[in-house]
Amino acid sequence: MAPLVLGVLETSLYVADVNASAAFYNEVFGFRVIHAEGDRLRALSVSDKQVLLLFRAGGSLAPTDTPNGRIPPHDGSGSLHLAFSIPAGAVTTWLEHLRKMDVPVESQVHCGGHSIYFRDPDSHLLELITSGCWSIF
Repeated sequence: MAPLVLGVLETSLYVADVNASAAFYNEVFGFRVIHAEGDRLRALSVSDKQVLLLFRAGGSLAPTDTPNGRIPPHDGSGSLHLAFSIPAGAVTTWLEHLRKMDVPVESQVHCGGHSIYFRDPDSHLLELITSGCWSIF
């Protein structure tokens, strides 16, 4: 039996401009920057104990030495996907908010719950999802 895992703490996206992407996530979602490293990284607080890491694409191809140890190299490319959970009663409010922010909605799916799909400035597919779409949520 595997040792206990408490959840996903960090999720990473690789972006062209960490400042522009951090501004998008702050303006659209209200996520605040909790850590910044030059033009390489912005860490955003999503909610209690959840962090979205925005790395400059290609900016972490070599190990990163920190005062506390070495972080191995990593990177990603292409259009990635993230989903953020929202309350079932907030779908209409989110649709209106995205419209006001000039963020085009690409699709909506009804799957026992509701999903709203749209893109960030780097064409990553973002989803707002309510309970009912997955048996565990």
